[in-house]
Amino acid sequence: MKTIRLLSWNVNGIRAIHKKGFVQWVLRENPDILCLQESKAHPEQLPKELISINGYEAYFSSSKIKKGYSGVVVYSKQNPVEVKYGFGIPKFDDEGRTLILDYKDFILLNIYFPNGKMSEERLKYKMDFYEAFLEYADALVEQGRKLIICGDVNTAHNEIDLARPKENEKTSGFLPIERQWIDKFLSHGFIDTFRMFNNQPGNYTWWDMQTHARERNVGWRIDYFFISENFKSNLMNAFILPEVMGSDHCPVGIEILPDNSK
Repeated sequence: MKTIRLLSWNVNGIRAIHKKGFVQWVLRENPDILCLQESKAHPEQLPKELISINGYEAYFSSSKIKKGYSGVVVYSKQNPVEVKYGFGIPKFDDEGRTLILDYKDFILLNIYFPNGKMSEERLKYKMDFYEAFLEYADALVEQGRKLIICGDVNTAHNEIDLARPKENEKTSGFLPIERQWIDKFLSHGFIDTFRMFNNQPGNYTWWDMQTHARERNVGWRIDYFFISENFKSNLMNAFILPEVMGSDHCPVGIEILPDNSK
């Protein structure tokens, strides 16, 4: 039974990480599907080796608001039957935060969720984005579809998910309203895959670079793979790859069994 390996990584600039051996890392890791967030580039700005990594098709969703901002990418060995570039809501889709790939067995949503730290307006935008996403995801599940959702959610769910919860209670990314939304999301029948396999503290996916927080593992777990409840039996493993350098985030991943191999 061949499992499918999916990785997700906020690379904090695909052109920056390209200079740090990104293509070689992809070929070495050899995921079946690789989802990137915060690519900060349009395809026409990228060198050829990032557009066509050997063995992969590449799909890009880029910001229409400004260049060098936001953006998500999927590299896939398997061709999806359909690709969408948002929820159909321009104010969210125009920031290039969403790629939705239909693989028949499942639908993959690669999302770079907004950050709410900049202002009250951006926090409202983030919460509105959360609600629009949940409505979209719920509708797919109601149609009987199985979902895999990955990306930088920009919120740590519980105290175990960040090194200093008390100090960050009033910081966007750990506000009660943001954490309550994840509670709501999970109550709709979605599963935090990592916590199915690991309930230990100290597992983070983002560290502040300015304070050299990674060296002390003072981090946050804000990057996730979620699945819909109806896909639970397909999930074989979920993990974090904290040893992978090159960004202020590290990759996260899952291994699944396709329906036809069960």
